[in-house]
Amino acid sequence: MYQTLEIQIEHRVATVWMNRPDVHNAFDETLIAELTAACKALDVDPQVRIVVLAGRGKSFSAGADLNWMKRAANNDLHHNLVDARALAGMLRTLSEMHKPTIARVQGAALGGGTGLTAACDIAIASTQAVFATSEVKFGIIPSAISPYVVRAIGARQSYRFFQTAERIDAQRACALGLVHEVVAPDQLDAKVQEVVQALLQGGPLSQAAAKQLIRAVDGRVIDDDVVEDTAQRIAHLRATPEAQDGLSAFLDKRPPSWLA
Repeated sequence: MYQTLEIQIEHRVATVWMNRPDVHNAFDETLIAELTAACKALDVDPQVRIVVLAGRGKSFSAGADLNWMKRAANNDLHHNLVDARALAGMLRTLSEMHKPTIARVQGAALGGGTGLTAACDIAIASTQAVFATSEVKFGIIPSAISPYVVRAIGARQSYRFFQTAERIDAQRACALGLVHEVVAPDQLDAKVQEVVQALLQGGPLSQAAAKQLIRAVDGRVIDDDVVEDTAQRIAHLRATPEAQDGLSAFLDKRPPSWLA
């Protein structure tokens, strides 16, 4: 189905492999379109609970393919906007998936690769991973990825790294909040699986609602509107079959239906 992706589905987990190892999984218009389509398809697939984003070869993703960027630079404003909107739309589609997403980062995640990492809910990195918002080195800015990277590391750190384009090693990326865990390369898949197993214990509807909740309260003043919104959310969720089953299962000392 895809030229640039390989998708494996096993035990309710879809692993989306970016499969352009010869160019370090740099993305062009084809990969952008295919990753957007894959995220949309997997988000409505009832057989899939969790999506893992990964890269074949040495690198997670080197960001935008420079040949694609060079072609874009020679286009007029209209065609540049079409390309830019496609990239921004892909990142938003990934970020706003209802299902939990995990970035499996084994190597370089530069430019847009840092953006893909930040757009996923959870990021697990190898000690060999390296990150950078390197766009200023090419006379451009990390525009499409900025909402997700700033959300992950904050504005203060972004002022530095968006301008210096310094490389960020895995341990520092963890300290900054860009990734959640850093493990030895041979432990990467085991750690991803550990997080997958933890996610599978939760109710799928409640996990989707939890993601929406974070977006609703993040950065807002705790005023009457926020308090009322949070009350409305839990009241409506408690009345759902999933919540009723989950609470009953706990009291009855049995697995909830989503673990069946």
